[in-house]
Amino acid sequence: MENSEHLELCRLHTLNVARIDTRGIWLEAGGQLAHLPRREARDVMPGEQLEVFLYQDVAGELQATCRQPLVQAGEFALLKVQSVGPHGAFLDWGLAKDLLAPFSLQPERMQIGSSYLVYVEIDPQGRPFANARIDDCLDFEWPDLREGDPVDLIIWQLTDLGAKVIVHHRYLALLYRDELPAGAGTGMHLTGYVKRLREDGKLDVTLRKVGAEGVLDARQVILDVLREQGGALPLHDKSSPTVIQQTLGMSKKTFKKAVGGLYKDGLVTLANDGVSLTAKGTGSDRNK
Repeated sequence: MENSEHLELCRLHTLNVARIDTRGIWLEAGGQLAHLPRREARDVMPGEQLEVFLYQDVAGELQATCRQPLVQAGEFALLKVQSVGPHGAFLDWGLAKDLLAPFSLQPERMQIGSSYLVYVEIDPQGRPFANARIDDCLDFEWPDLREGDPVDLIIWQLTDLGAKVIVHHRYLALLYRDELPAGAGTGMHLTGYVKRLREDGKLDVTLRKVGAEGVLDARQVILDVLREQGGALPLHDKSSPTVIQQTLGMSKKTFKKAVGGLYKDGLVTLANDGVSLTAKGTGSDRNK
């Protein structure tokens, strides 16, 4: 159970059931009681815990729902426009009441049926709204990250270099084109790693582990593909980075390091026309 006196609104919380009466279920919410309709948890008993989405109604009363939102406050998500009113567009975010994106926070006028990347914020009255001016929602301070750290990514925009991605719902980073997965587009969620923290505080990210651990992973990928392809691959020092990326999903630099290690361990042989498995290489390399 969460005991904070100031639970964040429009986020999921695990709360204790305080009591049940004719009006519904009452949950302990940081020194207050939040109302949950009885129809949403008919079999619950006092003392049990429920994961709920916490929000305020128009009267300022604390409310809860067991419905799972598509996005929480402080997060980015790709949401679809359900309708347009006099004050803005209303987006489907998985809850009974749609989320307002005010016209003033739309870089382009939103259209019904189209989806847009937005950031969910809370106004001073505790009401949620969507902001589609993504640059205004990012943190451009020096990120508290190190090279090799695992990170959650959301694709924002595709560019000539690759894709602008949002790291941990906070920072802007670049994912290079040769690593973009098939079908990549705005709103896609990915798991990646910090590749480089530049002097200007900007980030480059990769979808593969970096450093020694990344090379070990690459070794296993190469062995697995070799076995799937009958023990030989037409990849070598002269192969283009694009072909290596398309075949193995790794950079040429990582490929060369991994193949060098496999050759040293006697797991592959190298020739001008490619790399081949040795008899020793037919076993698993996961414990190497």
